[in-house]
Amino acid sequence: MKKIFFIICSLLLLCSFSAEKSVNIKAGEKLVFAGSYNMSGLMTQLAQVTMTTENVATAKNNYLHLSCELSTFSKWDSFFKIRDIYESYVHPTTLKPSLYKRSIDEGGYTKKEKYIFKNNKVTSTVKKRKYPESTKTFNIKPTSIDAVSILYQLRLVDFSKMQAGQTKSYTIVFDEKEIPVTLKYMGKETVKAGNLGNKECYKISIGAKTDALKGKDKNLIWLTADAKKVPALMKFSIPVGTGQLALTSATGI
Repeated sequence: MKKIFFIICSLLLLCSFSAEKSVNIKAGEKLVFAGSYNMSGLMTQLAQVTMTTENVATAKNNYLHLSCELSTFSKWDSFFKIRDIYESYVHPTTLKPSLYKRSIDEGGYTKKEKYIFKNNKVTSTVKKRKYPESTKTFNIKPTSIDAVSILYQLRLVDFSKMQAGQTKSYTIVFDEKEIPVTLKYMGKETVKAGNLGNKECYKISIGAKTDALKGKDKNLIWLTADAKKVPALMKFSIPVGTGQLALTSATGI
């Protein structure tokens, strides 16, 4: 499942095609997706992904708390139970991350991570299963972003200025390393967008230097072609099969 979350992050890494600074991510948003996997030729719903936002104030700063939770439906827990939480605390306007947290429980495998972003460096603290906790500091590019804040950076993009076939290259931070990602804008298509109905969407293809993705133009995301740019549908292809995330509910947007 961590590969699937990486795919989600990569598919949503659209943060710098061109900035549309008037767009603002608000607290109180909630996006719910049904996660399906191709089992014996049938696309079967196995899990739910929920993305939420809220304001958090400390003694020194105000943050926007971004949360992404992945859970298998209870009837599939006996097959492979997943309970993952990914969080980021970002600047409310720029969405620049200060703190990233990850807690996963996947079929009994557990891992907790915390990344502190400061001055183009990340200090990471990681605890896997029963192993001792480890800490290290590594350099990152000024534009590199954690695996949750990326999910919201797409709201800063003006796709109306893009031409079909145009590509860009970027970087995300995941598993204590930077991962290059290439994006290609493919034009517009209309797809179902949960409670939003049928929506005209921007279609984006994703490629990355990782063995988590497979095939050319088979890892795709459809974003509503409006100022909100809500992810309506995502399709992924990995070495062990194919699947999708379909929006079921969008509130507070």
